[in-house]
Amino acid sequence: MKYFPFSILLAVTISSSAQHSIFGTFTPAKNYKWLIAYHLKAGAQAYTVDTAIKNGAFTLSFPKEAVPGTYRLVYAVPQDEFYFDVLYSGKEDVQLNFDSEKGVSFTSSQENRIFDAYFKEINAAKQAFIDLYQSGKDDTDAFAKLTDRLRTAKTGYEDESEGLLAHHFIAANRPYIPSEYENNETYWQHKKDRYFEHLDLSDPVLQGSAFLTDKLTNYVFTAVSTEQKTKAETQKVLLENIDRVASELKGTDAAYRFHIYHAFYTKATVNEFYATADHILDSFLKPAAQETGNQKPVDAIEVQNRLQIGAIPPEITWEDGNTTKRLGELEGADFYILIFWSSTCSHCLHELPPLHEKLKPSADVKVVAVGLEDGQQPCEKESAKLPDFEHVLALDHWDNKYAKVYDIHKTPTFFILDVDKRIVAKPESDKEVVAFLKGKS
Repeated sequence: MKYFPFSILLAVTISSSAQHSIFGTFTPAKNYKWLIAYHLKAGAQAYTVDTAIKNGAFTLSFPKEAVPGTYRLVYAVPQDEFYFDVLYSGKEDVQLNFDSEKGVSFTSSQENRIFDAYFKEINAAKQAFIDLYQSGKDDTDAFAKLTDRLRTAKTGYEDESEGLLAHHFIAANRPYIPSEYENNETYWQHKKDRYFEHLDLSDPVLQGSAFLTDKLTNYVFTAVSTEQKTKAETQKVLLENIDRVASELKGTDAAYRFHIYHAFYTKATVNEFYATADHILDSFLKPAAQETGNQKPVDAIEVQNRLQIGAIPPEITWEDGNTTKRLGELEGADFYILIFWSSTCSHCLHELPPLHEKLKPSADVKVVAVGLEDGQQPCEKESAKLPDFEHVLALDHWDNKYAKVYDIHKTPTFFILDVDKRIVAKPESDKEVVAFLKGKS
């Protein structure tokens, strides 16, 4: 875990007329030095306030104009890993304790205590349904008790949370409760059919939280059948689910839709559902990006796609005498190493000569060295010291087409390709290149 020195945090003067605060403790105290609160909005977050954590204690004094909603409290970096979310209504102080082993608990806060208690109860009841079905017993009495438990929790918490921010989430999370016993397959199918019955996808309170993103992601990627499916069959179901969500999202803000589709895309790629990821990119992310005028995230995704492990990288051509050579047509090796370097790069001049020497005995490895240069002469001099490499002169340095299509921002940059010219590794140094090849020998 990394920590920011508090001195580098954004300085904000807090008025003494602040409405309410979030305060409490962090345990173990020695591990925590600072805390930042961000207001979550539809697909984004906005800085609100920060504070130091002293001897494990903190107080976040919220400005008077702070908007009620979900606030993300970040306590370390990377920020997308070390955080927890809190409901702030502007009508109450929130006291909490955060323990690195146990997570967050609320000492005082009607909003957060009801929210936490409800989801613990509902999730426990849902798990009880799963356990019942996994037991393989058609226990109608146990089923009836579970449905009564769900009805009681639903009614009680909805009544208790009336008028609170927490009510938005509790009402939107109303569980499917069968009126009579259903077998496993029927129960899960009915649950899926009625999934959107209480979800208001245009509710700004829900949009400004992780709740709605998680609900929609779970709908798309959670199995709804006990039958075993092939990867192709699974992806067919995923595409149907995504199209259903897209239909439900019609009329919502394009920026929010982009946020949701990006979450789907990330989940699909992590699980190696590449056909699903391509569908999301082409059918939803690109149109949403065009609608919002925000092309950068899509450009980043396309770079990631063409340079990810398993991808065939963009073609590179160069002249060798009277012959035009192509990366994709090289033959005779088990591995091909693609190096982007420069004759004016000190790191390159330090790493490439020893790599050249170590690879000399390796007949099953070929190297293509793309020199990102401002001129030809320095490159010729340094390239002559690496005669066993294939050399490609790429003028205009960072503005060269290969630097752009391969997203090169530092030299040297390495790619290792297999016999079929697919990317199998992206080492960070010459030593990592050698280690990879040694592990494959």
